[in-house]
Amino acid sequence: MSNKKTSGGFPFIVSALAIAICMGIGAFIYMTILGNANNFDAEGHPKPGNFLGIMYKGGFIVPILLGVFLTVLTFAIERFITIQKASGKGATDKFVSKIKSLIAAHDLDAAIAECNKQQGSLANVVHEGLEKYKFVQNDSNMDKEAKVSAIQKAIEEATSLELPMLSKNMVVISTCASIGTLTGLIGTVVGMIRAFGALAAAGTPDTSALSTGISEALVNTLVGILSSALAIIFYNVFSNRVDQLTYAMDEAGFSIIQEFQSSGK
Repeated sequence: MSNKKTSGGFPFIVSALAIAICMGIGAFIYMTILGNANNFDAEGHPKPGNFLGIMYKGGFIVPILLGVFLTVLTFAIERFITIQKASGKGATDKFVSKIKSLIAAHDLDAAIAECNKQQGSLANVVHEGLEKYKFVQNDSNMDKEAKVSAIQKAIEEATSLELPMLSKNMVVISTCASIGTLTGLIGTVVGMIRAFGALAAAGTPDTSALSTGISEALVNTLVGILSSALAIIFYNVFSNRVDQLTYAMDEAGFSIIQEFQSSGK
């Protein structure tokens, strides 16, 4: 009996390439859209109220932050598609409830058919447990304890195949949540240093130039915090969904083992 596995998620090479592409797109947006000449006056200053020009003046950190932002969006979409596929068709709680009732009625074939219809990670785990259940229940060469152990092992092996796929690439989103704000703060500090350095070089206080420099520096903080906030939200949403699937796997597996133990076979 071979274990089935729900495929999905970017391989490592594709993930690394996706991050590099996002960084490249961030640099392209910075140079072509934010750096468009229409965003600036004749002296090279951002036009009043032109946020794109102000973002461009945020400096070399801005394209990095844009790349982080795009990376969060890219991997959030990837995780959504993968976890949605892993969830299978229909609500998982209804699927578990139906499987438990079919097992209680000793209708294993119908339960396996439901797994084939559901087509998700949870269904794969339950399917392996039910197949092993059918395989060992009439095996006279095994005692009951060995049969229970075999069923439990089959469920654990199927679960171990599914869980890495569910949590795959989550580390990218969590990393973006951490570095987004930090990178933004670095950009802000660099911008503030440049602003006060230019003010000192001018020799006379220029409140207008100082306020412009500060607003340009704070753009980095804004984009960094936005990227981190989105990453944290997505990470928590996906982690919660993975936990729900894991609990459903545990619940269904326990029901299979418990039913076998009470069957007297």
